[in-house]
Amino acid sequence: MENKDAILKESISYVEEILKDKLDNIVVERAVFGLFFSGVKLNNGYGGLCFTPIKEIPEAVCCPSSAKAMPLSGRLSNRSARKYLDDIFSGNILKRTLGIATLNALSSMCWDLMPEKDYEIKVGVDAFDELEIDPAKNSAVVGALVPMLKKLISANAPFKVFEMDSKTLKGEELNHFLTPDKAPEYLSSADLVVITGVTILNDTLEGLLADIKEGAEVLVTGPTAGMLPDAFFKRGVTMIGGVLVTKPDELLDIISEGGSGYHFFGKYAERIVVRKNRK
Repeated sequence: MENKDAILKESISYVEEILKDKLDNIVVERAVFGLFFSGVKLNNGYGGLCFTPIKEIPEAVCCPSSAKAMPLSGRLSNRSARKYLDDIFSGNILKRTLGIATLNALSSMCWDLMPEKDYEIKVGVDAFDELEIDPAKNSAVVGALVPMLKKLISANAPFKVFEMDSKTLKGEELNHFLTPDKAPEYLSSADLVVITGVTILNDTLEGLLADIKEGAEVLVTGPTAGMLPDAFFKRGVTMIGGVLVTKPDELLDIISEGGSGYHFFGKYAERIVVRKNRK
């Protein structure tokens, strides 16, 4: 079994290696929790997003317990980026959320500083559109990724979807539903695996990747996944779908008002695809 949060720890190490002492001068200028997404803006103009884990905040039911859930409220601005990165491993899900958003913002900075990369980055592209569905091969989807489910159903392809809450699925989607405990057996036979980036947030991604057979096409996608891809590729991921923030202040305004991707894609942020180079 791999160490807890291995992908995140390695990703931070890659960021530190690229940014070096530049990291010491970077602070989070602004941080926002939204209904669907949470995000940060760095003092150098870069921004980053993460999924907001609403269902994983049972403490947030009254004022005293909510204060315990996010003890840094009112003190989120002008904290060092390093402290936000440390928060990823604090055990507090809300601190972790903003920490991952900070890691994603720093990753955007790294990409601009890297003269060469061992992978291809496409901007303004939906990761699902980059996948080829073979109706003769098994596919697996981890999370209620509705656009992907519709694509598989339309192609009449055999697949299973693993999701904690079956209520997030509808109609034909439910015919392919399996509980997450059934995932290991099915993942080992799937040729295409699509995984929600929320698995990074809840620390289940490494376990899932360990069950996937060698040579499978593996996509990890969502705003949480918008970070340097090296640690993912090392574990068999072939493609990442993330979000590149282009106008952080406007984006944070939108998500603070409960906005979703429909409100900001093409305006204040772009979908990106990071694909491992085929040798």
